[in-house]
Amino acid sequence: MTEPVEFSRPVDLRALPRQQVDLVANKTERTALARRFAIVSIDALKATANLEEGASGVDVTGTIIAQLVQSCAVSGEDFPVRVKSDYHLRFVPEADYEAAMQAAGDEVELATGDLDTIAYSGSTLDLGEAISQTLALEIDPYAEGPGADAARAQYGLSTPEESGPFAALKALKEKLG
Repeated sequence: MTEPVEFSRPVDLRALPRQQVDLVANKTERTALARRFAIVSIDALKATANLEEGASGVDVTGTIIAQLVQSCAVSGEDFPVRVKSDYHLRFVPEADYEAAMQAAGDEVELATGDLDTIAYSGSTLDLGEAISQTLALEIDPYAEGPGADAARAQYGLSTPEESGPFAALKALKEKLG
């Protein structure tokens, strides 16, 4: 049984070629996606998708624009985040995808263009779910809000620069001179 999809926008491939598809998530879909991504809220989610049928599948390019509210990883305070991201996805038939994975064997070396390949079956693909997954990759799970430095100072926490791998070298440099 497949999991329910919060933001489903099926596209019938038999209707290609298409110029552009505009996708907008409604309040219920945005609320469900925010829960799925463990963020406070998604106040807006819009995307454009340009579909082009190619020899190896369907290429989809476009832009995602979202207004999110996240909790600061340091202070816990909520703060707004704007996401604007261009994307490029390739949808390939599931049989072709599986054949390519089997031919690659145990070790698969991915080229840049291979990273956003999505397998589909039948004559439809779900652009909404692809947009959702692409948005999820844009969300910083350790985002810091405007109050992060004050929270660090209040609780005596060091910054990543102060405790990172080069902190000891910096301290030695200051000591020497």
